[in-house]
Amino acid sequence: MESLKQRGKIRAIRVSNYSAEQMGAFSAGPDIAVCQPPYNLFERGIEEDILPYCIENNIATLTYGALCRGLLSGKMTRKQQFEGDELRKMDPKFKSPRFDQYLDAVSRLNDFAKERHGKDVLALAVRFVLKKGASVALWGARRPEALDPVASVSGWKLTDSDMATIDSILKETITDPVGPEFMAPPARKKT
Repeated sequence: MESLKQRGKIRAIRVSNYSAEQMGAFSAGPDIAVCQPPYNLFERGIEEDILPYCIENNIATLTYGALCRGLLSGKMTRKQQFEGDELRKMDPKFKSPRFDQYLDAVSRLNDFAKERHGKDVLALAVRFVLKKGASVALWGARRPEALDPVASVSGWKLTDSDMATIDSILKETITDPVGPEFMAPPARKKT
C-alpha cells in the first residue's frame, strides 16, 4: 500500500472494520488516513478503543450506519415488516421484544430533539456521532429525498448536558441492548 501511495497510484490508505489492535499493526508501516467502523447512538462499541485510537493517531473516522439501518430515521413503526433478504430480519434490534424498546427510545429521543433544538431524531442521531469525535457520519439513501435532512444536521451542536440526557433516555428505554455485531462483518481472525 505504501508503495502504491509513493508512486501516486493512491492518495491515502483506508481500512474498514479494523480493530485498534489491527490498526496498531500498521504503525511500523504505512500511515492509515481513514478508518471506517459502524457507529450510531445504539451501537457504540467503537467508543471503547477504535474511536480513541483514531483520535489519538490523527486517523479520520468515516463512520457508517449513523441511522442504525433506518431505526434512527424516526420513520419505523411497530407494524414494520422486513421481507426477503432484508438484513434487519437477522438483527435482534428489529425483533420483539427488543424492537419495542428501540422504538420507545427513538420516540423519546425525537421528543427531546424537538423540545431542546427544534430538530428530529435523525438530525440528533447524526449530530451525536459527530459530537463524539467521528469525522463523518454516513447514512444510506435509497432515494434522493432521503438526503433532504442533510440541512437539518448543520448549524447546531449538542451540549454535554444533551449527551447526558441522551444516555439517560437510552438507559431507561433499552433494557436489553444489542451491539454493532450485526452492522459489521465478523472480525478477521489472526493467521
